Amino acid sequence: MSTTTGANSEWTAGELHGKLERAEEFFVFDVRAEDEFEVSRIEGKKALETKNVPYYEMLEFDEFDDVVDSFKAFLETGTAEGLPRDKPILVVCAKGDTSEYVAEALRRMDFEAFNLTGGTQAWGDYYDVRVRAQGDTTIYQVSRPARGCLSYLVASAGEAVVIDPLRHIEHYTSLAQSKGLKIVLVLDTHGHADHISGGPELAGELSVPYHLHPYDGIHPIDVLPAKIGYSYLREGQTFQVGGKSLETLHIPGHTLGNAAFLWDGSHLFTGDSIFIDSIARPDLGGHGDTWAPLHYASLRRLLELPGETTVLPAHFSGLGEAGADGFFAASLGDLARSNEGLQMAQKTEEDFVAYILASLPKFPEEYVDIKRVNAGLVNVGEGRASELELGKNVCALAQAYEESSS
Repeated sequence: MSTTTGANSEWTAGELHGKLERAEEFFVFDVRAEDEFEVSRIEGKKALETKNVPYYEMLEFDEFDDVVDSFKAFLETGTAEGLPRDKPILVVCAKGDTSEYVAEALRRMDFEAFNLTGGTQAWGDYYDVRVRAQGDTTIYQVSRPARGCLSYLVASAGEAVVIDPLRHIEHYTSLAQSKGLKIVLVLDTHGHADHISGGPELAGELSVPYHLHPYDGIHPIDVLPAKIGYSYLREGQTFQVGGKSLETLHIPGHTLGNAAFLWDGSHLFTGDSIFIDSIARPDLGGHGDTWAPLHYASLRRLLELPGETTVLPAHFSGLGEAGADGFFAASLGDLARSNEGLQMAQKTEEDFVAYILASLPKFPEEYVDIKRVNAGLVNVGEGRASELELGKNVCALAQAYEESSS
């Protein structure tokens, strides 16, 4: 088995992210199995042209000694006819190995083809950090773009709190160290279903408090208590971080223990309640009809905050929701006017509940196990953790992939 590689024939996950943010034109040729493709696609600010042909279908011509020639022979039977010659083609597979051969086969056919280094696994584990500073407050927004997950390191006077940390905790410890910050507190807005929380591990490594609302210390499906160490969050609880205060608001709806945190009366970390383009779904505990009215009351409460309050969510649905600086945030007043879910929350409870129940996307079965992991009821290794987190989050209403493939 042999192949050749051309100069600059690879895109890293970071380079891919930059191209997606700039809305550059390119075509995605995904050679993973159909089921993997269906649950985790590469998405940008606008729909990307995408074609999925599983690599194992391309191994028809196995008489060649060179696997690249085998792929080339298959592509020349007609599969390559739908691929563009006027824009780059990014070839992707799970780990970036097979796609390297397919990309080389395409280059031998005079296509401008590139391989995604590390494949969709590297893209799924890619983290991005954006920063905003205001007075003596600095907010570092730490995201996983492939999953649409957002977390925060918020600092004042040399101290920092981490809110909704994601699974790979080294991103927070290294960031804090590089900025000369001492992490004094770790908080989860709720018991997450879409990703494995790094909260307990991060707090344990740093020997600092980790807080979660006790209602989310019980698995909603199994009705079993968590086996992780945590301190109880409560309504109105206030934490001091540097020279600033952080107030806890208990806002049940997405979960029974769902909370938001108000920093210095001006920045609202909404977790899974208010997003930029939507609101959270209330059915991931299996009780959408009974939790929707709670969600309504909580959103009404948040809407009573000043309109200039900055909303900082735990998720985004697409890169287009970010500002020009790549930071995901908006004023509460603007969202009250533009966010359909918040518009519905300004109507009657009956109207809101009907809207919610009509907008629920498919329930991902993996979320039950993710909640088990986050509650310490199940332990998993890195491989299984990656499998559970495959694909973008669907914690928002009516959030699903739009068909953009042929």
